[in-house]
Amino acid sequence: MSSTSSAALQEFKNLVALKFQLYNSLFTSLPFHRIEKTGVLLSLFLLECEEGFGKHQSPADIIDNFLEKNTSYEKEEERIDLLFRFVQYAERQVVLFDALEDAAFTDVNDVNGSGTIKQLCSQITQMQKENDFVKKLNDFAVRIVLTAHPTQFYTGEVLGIINDLSSALKDDDTEVVNNYLQQLGRTPFLKKQKPTPYDEALSLLWFLENVFYDAAGNIMSILKNEVQESDRLKHPLIQMGFWPGADRDGNPFVNTGITLKVAETLRAGILRSYHKNARWLKRRLTFKGTQELIALLEKRLYDNLYSDNVEQITQEEIKDILQQIIVTLHANNNLFIEDVYKLLFKCEIFGLYFASLDIRQDSSVHAKFFESLAAQKILPQGYAGFDENKKIDALLKLQEHDVSFKDDELLNDTIQSVKAIKTIQERNGKQACHRYIISHSYSALNIIEVYALLVLGGWEKEALSVDIVPLFETIDDLANASAIMKKLYSNKIYRQHLKLRNNTQTIMLGFSDGTKDGGYLMANWSIYKAKEELTSVSRNFGVDVIFFDGRGGPPARGGGKTHKFYASMGHDISNKEIQLTVQGQTVSSNFGTISSAQFNIEQLINAGISNDLFSSKENTLTRSEERLLKQLSEDSYEAYLQLKNHPAFVDYLAEISPLRFYSETNIGSRPTKRGKTSALALKDLRAIPFVGSFSQLKQNVTGYYGVGIALKKAEANRKWNSVVQLYKHSLFFRTLIDNCEMAMMKCYFPLTQYLANNSRYGKLWNMMNSEYDLTLQYLQKLTGNDALMADYPVESSSIHMRERIVLPLATIQQYALMQLRSKNDSLYKEKYEKLAMRCSFGIINAGRNSA
Repeated sequence: MSSTSSAALQEFKNLVALKFQLYNSLFTSLPFHRIEKTGVLLSLFLLECEEGFGKHQSPADIIDNFLEKNTSYEKEEERIDLLFRFVQYAERQVVLFDALEDAAFTDVNDVNGSGTIKQLCSQITQMQKENDFVKKLNDFAVRIVLTAHPTQFYTGEVLGIINDLSSALKDDDTEVVNNYLQQLGRTPFLKKQKPTPYDEALSLLWFLENVFYDAAGNIMSILKNEVQESDRLKHPLIQMGFWPGADRDGNPFVNTGITLKVAETLRAGILRSYHKNARWLKRRLTFKGTQELIALLEKRLYDNLYSDNVEQITQEEIKDILQQIIVTLHANNNLFIEDVYKLLFKCEIFGLYFASLDIRQDSSVHAKFFESLAAQKILPQGYAGFDENKKIDALLKLQEHDVSFKDDELLNDTIQSVKAIKTIQERNGKQACHRYIISHSYSALNIIEVYALLVLGGWEKEALSVDIVPLFETIDDLANASAIMKKLYSNKIYRQHLKLRNNTQTIMLGFSDGTKDGGYLMANWSIYKAKEELTSVSRNFGVDVIFFDGRGGPPARGGGKTHKFYASMGHDISNKEIQLTVQGQTVSSNFGTISSAQFNIEQLINAGISNDLFSSKENTLTRSEERLLKQLSEDSYEAYLQLKNHPAFVDYLAEISPLRFYSETNIGSRPTKRGKTSALALKDLRAIPFVGSFSQLKQNVTGYYGVGIALKKAEANRKWNSVVQLYKHSLFFRTLIDNCEMAMMKCYFPLTQYLANNSRYGKLWNMMNSEYDLTLQYLQKLTGNDALMADYPVESSSIHMRERIVLPLATIQQYALMQLRSKNDSLYKEKYEKLAMRCSFGIINAGRNSA
């Protein structure tokens, strides 16, 4: 262990592990029924779980034995009540742990060290690459897109308590900490109703106003101090995107009215932030020549926020006033000039829109839309039977046309949504809403359908300021992506559209559905290869391609050590920008505080720029390395398909996991599966509940399954030395292995070992358990470490503590599911269902540390 890692681990032990034990004692005063005894019993129950699973006992055996030994409860209702109290207690322990980690962030992490802006600038100076750096800054950006995907079980109220509790913990203010814990005890974790898309937007707006706003300004201020030319960049280095209220894919509750309302709320949010800044500056800039200017700005912002019928302020007006102030301060005392610069940087980043709304819809909706147009004779008769080329020709001949669909809200919203883009651009600026993303892009036709939709909705072809973004997700779609884009680039009309968009094409690649479809190695390799091929075909046509990665929190959904992936891409993959989605636990864990957000954004900036300026041939895979990775991926894929195609696989998820209770958690507005059929089909199931269900089972199959089999085959084929060399020299492969270790560290097969001899599910369970053991064996052989994540001691310790906190919850959840299977007609069926569902909150929230 390096000295840096050792020091960080010691800080973690002092500021998180030890403090958790100390402050955990305060839970005995929480206002739960008989809570003082609950805390003592929960500690005993944790030990009982660990000992029981060590003896291969089932969750039912463990709980029955514990209740018999430690309580006098004989009635089933009393026993269930105690288990509910355990759930309440443990999920609040997770909150305390989250807050402690947030409070210790700057002490545990080297915020000026590796991966930061300061370290990057030092390296650039040392290697005399200042000119290359400035050039890259003008051709690079990091775009973080906030989505409302339901991957976290904290309400907005609880997130607020975590934020305040973190501050109190940092100050060691025990009295305030105790008050916040008391508040936490009285604050419900479960919402009685699902949030609306607008509710989701408001929740994420909190992060924009309280975290990203200041973090982005801080980063640009650091960069300005390090690089003189950075205050004259051609475009913002940091950009924010936003999906709540605009992402229609599978969400029937998103409509044009919601989209317009969210856009207006985002505008009000950024004006509110500017006004708060301007008010503070007004108290500081009391000098001649600046006092009048800042007073004017403050009044203009106030009037735009709170008065009707006033002239709308513009981004250029704000920037112009701030630049006049800067000129005046430069000529005099320079006092508070950095604060003015910081507000100027924020204005350049956030404009009058705060975050750019992305419209997203599934390609099947567009297909239905145009088939309905054919029925109205706006498209040629027989359109539905045309081949792809003939359909494209027909669509490209469409002009603006008023269309409506009787009794079909979805199709009416489809045309209204493209009109809403124009309205938002006129109100908030062109960057406020300028992308239309197409889920399930199977063909060039899917992209042309959106182009035709925009023209039909009133956009002039010569002034179409919208980027059309295909989303490729499944293994087959990723393999076909380059051929689809080649066909588009060869189309004269679409090529003309790209010229209007600065010869730039954004392409989204989905990790979540990729891993669900093809397993861990194959999904990551398919995306890597798709990027390589898409880069090549785009360069051949003179198009700059930008990749937008749909990443989730855990490694199984593209999360984990994200910045290392971007640093490992090599020269054969376009690196013009880094764009990625963040959601749920990724927002709160990686971007939940100003310090963590600033650190993680800097890591992404550093990774993207370093990859371009410093990457050697080692970062670009050789042909032999690609062949080896391809073979490993194919062997892994074959193994994963055998698991996924097992006849009991879907039923296993439905019965053994808490999958069927996801919709009852009320954490997101979007349904857990596509389509309206009641039957569960794997193809309709969304990746989030799919991965989340395995996560709660402590069987993260999409994060490791097939890796062990692939490595074993490589050894059998005398390629083990090549695998070792690949691990040593390829950051991409090493990061894949690192993330695989993280997924495996959150597995705990003893929890479900009672299924090993089950007549229906025993074979399936043994397949997963055997592959876990095999993968563990080969990863230890490959890394030379005796334990998973040995090179990341702080993260390893964090995961270990979190998994201990929620082991009682995982045990109770399995117990509840066992009771439901054996006593389906029980008087307490509803209570067991609620118990299984409520355990999800703590289990999922505890797994937030995905990076």
